[in-house]
Amino acid sequence: MEKIFKLKANGTNVRTEILAGLTTFMTMAYIIALNPNLIVGFGQGAAGGFAEDAAAAWNGVFLATCLASAVAMFCMAFLANKPFALAPGMGLNSYFAVVIAQIAGAAGCSYLAGLQAGLCIILVEGIVFLLLSVFNVRQKIVNAIPLGVRLGIGPAIGLMLMNIGFGSNAGVGAASDKYVMKDFFGALAASSAREALGEYWPAMVLTVVTMFIGLFAIIILAHYQVRGAVLVGMLAASVLNWAGQAIFLHQNPFASLANANWLPPFGDMAKTTLFKFDFATLFSIGWSTVIILIITFCMIDMFDTIGTVLATANRAKMVDENGDMPQMRETLLSDAVGTIVGACTGTSTVTTFVESASGVEAGGRTGLTALTTGIMFLACMFISPIAAIIPAAATSAALIYVGILMLSGLKNIEMDDISIAAPVFIMLLAVPISGSIGHGIGLGLISYSVIKVFTGKAKDVSVLTAVISLIFLVKFFLAV
Repeated sequence: MEKIFKLKANGTNVRTEILAGLTTFMTMAYIIALNPNLIVGFGQGAAGGFAEDAAAAWNGVFLATCLASAVAMFCMAFLANKPFALAPGMGLNSYFAVVIAQIAGAAGCSYLAGLQAGLCIILVEGIVFLLLSVFNVRQKIVNAIPLGVRLGIGPAIGLMLMNIGFGSNAGVGAASDKYVMKDFFGALAASSAREALGEYWPAMVLTVVTMFIGLFAIIILAHYQVRGAVLVGMLAASVLNWAGQAIFLHQNPFASLANANWLPPFGDMAKTTLFKFDFATLFSIGWSTVIILIITFCMIDMFDTIGTVLATANRAKMVDENGDMPQMRETLLSDAVGTIVGACTGTSTVTTFVESASGVEAGGRTGLTALTTGIMFLACMFISPIAAIIPAAATSAALIYVGILMLSGLKNIEMDDISIAAPVFIMLLAVPISGSIGHGIGLGLISYSVIKVFTGKAKDVSVLTAVISLIFLVKFFLAV
């Protein structure tokens, strides 16, 4: 261990590193159930639906989440020797679900076919990042994008996560007749709306209570710095929901466990997501749209990964006097490899998790922390039936909490400068309203470029910013 991870040189030991890895796992384990719930659950009410493939697709995304995360963390451990954990990124997976639905609608295919087409985008993104990381281009690209717009992407994604958490993810009913939380609040204001909910009213009440109890539990536990606050809050909300199903809805929440298969469902993954790349369906929506989607995923992932890595590295005092972190290229290579593995197995972009900071706080300083977390993710492949019974409302609580955390990034934006504040707020509004992070970023960049040019500050607009703004402008006007 000493020879591989240089523990003494980093002021740590095996026990500390393993405990740090377990701490990181506890804080981000929610992604194992939340990721397939988001990607597959979103499709239940989307164009084309899932039909009988829903359960198999859920299993495929579940296994892909475990495998891609573990592989990325093993790369982080042995290539970069850093304590950072990786998994399908929050926000990116929500956006991916929206893109899948849009592809299915535009191509007139099932949601599963849209998922298989969307995985092509993730594959290309991963390959692009692999090349950019090898040649150390990614950080140069990020530095060329306006800082204000870059800092505003996280909060914009946070609003989208909260919108999904309060809306479609916390809903009840059949895929074709699904009621979401807005129906609940409408029913509180008008008895006629409550009557319209009919048989779904008790389930809706339980869903809303579950979500709020889970959210409050996570926030309170996090305030008292309880390790694994998100996971514990989700479990508390789940227990409440299960009890409510049994007592008020007269349902058995564990019925699916009776005949559950506890072996990793590789057959389902092979059927639905493993190397299921559908390029024909993808390009049927138009070359320009595909290019914009790839650029959007690349942009979001670059900002997310580099920002998280540098912030966590600063916290752990892993940067030099110039603010640079050693092994940055190897660190970025890890998420590129994870993204490619995720595309091949069936999940969205793999990125560095901000929850890595919890492991760093627990003393993690080397790749042994990442290795420990990766091993735990592999072990989770054998608990698919348990992960599947976690109610969507409980994962909504985590989704909303993460969204709130992402909004904190607004404090780093120079709001006194209208040429920066205006594009950021346009982006903040555009993302949740349009349901498209890409469109929000495009409007933000276009706004930034136009305001700077016509206020005599054209030199502030880099060539890359101008080019990307032009691409988005063409897309909006051509509506492709």
